[in-house]
Amino acid sequence: MKKKIVGLLVASMMVFSLAGCGGSKDTPASSDAGTEASTETDTETDAETDAATDEAADAGDDAADGSGGELISVGIINNDPNESGYRTANDKDLKAMFTEENGYAASFAYSLKNDEQITAAQKFIQDGVDYLLLSAADTAGWDSVLKDAQDAGTRVILFDRTIDADESLYEASIVSDMEKEGETAVNWLKDQGLEEYNIIHIQGVMGSAAQKGRSGAVDAAASSDGWNIVTQQTAEWNAEKAQQIVQSVIDSGESFNVIYAENDDMAKGAVAALDKANISHGVDKDVVVMGFDCNKWALEELLAQNWNYNGQCNPFQATYIDEVIKTIEGGGEVTEKTIIMDEKGFDATTITQEDVDNYGI
Repeated sequence: MKKKIVGLLVASMMVFSLAGCGGSKDTPASSDAGTEASTETDTETDAETDAATDEAADAGDDAADGSGGELISVGIINNDPNESGYRTANDKDLKAMFTEENGYAASFAYSLKNDEQITAAQKFIQDGVDYLLLSAADTAGWDSVLKDAQDAGTRVILFDRTIDADESLYEASIVSDMEKEGETAVNWLKDQGLEEYNIIHIQGVMGSAAQKGRSGAVDAAASSDGWNIVTQQTAEWNAEKAQQIVQSVIDSGESFNVIYAENDDMAKGAVAALDKANISHGVDKDVVVMGFDCNKWALEELLAQNWNYNGQCNPFQATYIDEVIKTIEGGGEVTEKTIIMDEKGFDATTITQEDVDNYGI
């Protein structure tokens, strides 16, 4: 099924509606918010009209008829790379790996909506890609299209996020343990020994693996330890929406002392609302601020003790995916079906500049 490509690989583009977690540069691993999705190859970035899509596909077929080295064709479905620092780093990592120089003909599709991602997956399968790489917007709804991929001989590799599907439908899953991320953060919060816990819980895109894992831990603690959830709303990974949520609570006059935001951008938006209201935050201040993804700027806020906690979510999965593909292409067996990224949490009172430099994305 590999395609022989000569000269410049012409990009085929599709346009959809769009809709993204972070980590260490030493090890790979998830969070989410955009409005428009697109597909692109690694040689072209601007979307064209449907007619241009057809022309690009024809040109790609013409190129494949020539002589030259064999490239492994991959269709990569991801969330909007502009949604967060995590997703930008994740997309950049994938594009650096899946190039012609590394033996790949790669096409990319972006969306935060499951139905649009599924449409993109079906198109990649129809195009006959060798591998379908998937970071799903939602954990549910993938069984049918993955069965279609299996029937077509397209191998599926999950990255970044898990899905609710039988393991027989994919070759490997290279993901973050979102439940563990949430548990690590919540255990840290418990250890702070606050006199009371009045929490503004700002959620990511509902139904995503990152949201489920990070929300589940807070819900469990609130139930078992009697924490008060002042409000629990989705800001869809978006800073501005998070700021609006916190501002609304401030305007209501209800007391709170913890911001639990499921990514750094939303934590930043929450802090903007606190600053506007002259509410202190950070170490030994009025409000504890918690985020996820380990953007470098967020870890710098931690180092300055303006924030209190940041949970790592590692975006660098491309090397691991490449190893899985190379193993399969060499006739070997993938011994680890699920590869979990090694991740940690950072405390403002113990983080160092070296941590910021090594783990900031």
